[in-house]
Amino acid sequence: MERHVTPRVPEYFNFIANSNVLSATAPAKINLGLCVLRKRTDGYHDLATVFHPIGWADTLTADYADAVSLTCTDATLPIDEENLVVRAARLLKASAGVDRGAVMHLTKVLPHGAGLGGGSSDAATALQILCRLWRLDCTATSLASLALYLGSDVPFFLRRCTAYAQGRGEMLSPLEDYRFPFSLAVVVNPVRISTAWAFRHVEVRETGRPDLAEVVHSNDLDRWRRELTNDFEGPVCSKWPVLSRTKSALLRAGASFASLTGTGSGVYGVFESHKCAEEAAQEAAARGCAIWCEAPS
Repeated sequence: MERHVTPRVPEYFNFIANSNVLSATAPAKINLGLCVLRKRTDGYHDLATVFHPIGWADTLTADYADAVSLTCTDATLPIDEENLVVRAARLLKASAGVDRGAVMHLTKVLPHGAGLGGGSSDAATALQILCRLWRLDCTATSLASLALYLGSDVPFFLRRCTAYAQGRGEMLSPLEDYRFPFSLAVVVNPVRISTAWAFRHVEVRETGRPDLAEVVHSNDLDRWRRELTNDFEGPVCSKWPVLSRTKSALLRAGASFASLTGTGSGVYGVFESHKCAEEAAQEAAARGCAIWCEAPS
């Protein structure tokens, strides 16, 4: 039996004027350090990383309907069960015993396969927006359980705050008081990287690892350069040298720190000068890359 309440609407949810349509952003993330510690008996890997949300975002809208359906601005993406948004909607519907549907529209801005978590963020946002639309009494714990079923990093996007992640990425310790005081430029090259390929070629190492949460929290860029590493950067950049060139270009443009994010084709630069960050992003755009630039949070 489904329970109906009127939950608090998070600040990133909006009602579209003169309608019942809900709209919400689905932000990207970057990885501040990413260590692959061990391969587990279940086939997954234990990781350590710090997820940091950024302002680059997709937008999802939802309205009442008899059945679950999805449209998308990106014609290359599936709009059936292969899309995590549809899977999230049907999972929530079945779990809560909902007898209605929703018509959803995804404005896709984030490049896919970029290590930015776009699909996972879309799925988490679908869970949240449909809880509100269907007036369900969804606890944080129940949503997190559904989110983990959809993907290892989906639970992070339910909270949208910087967090230290362990396990598959689902064991989250929020850095509640953390502030990212730097400008950021994110550059995504038009290459597609298989996550499975990246995990097959990464070097697994458990010992001699830094405390990533403590290193990030220090905001000491000298420490970041010494201790914040992404284990996937070596094999991925060897296979796709354009990513190594992108990182070098960001550093030449004034980035104090630069890194691959996740296992994808996204590379970010951390800048102490916002003007330099903007110029670096525009230079990358001129090379045909997708870009995002933002000022300190």
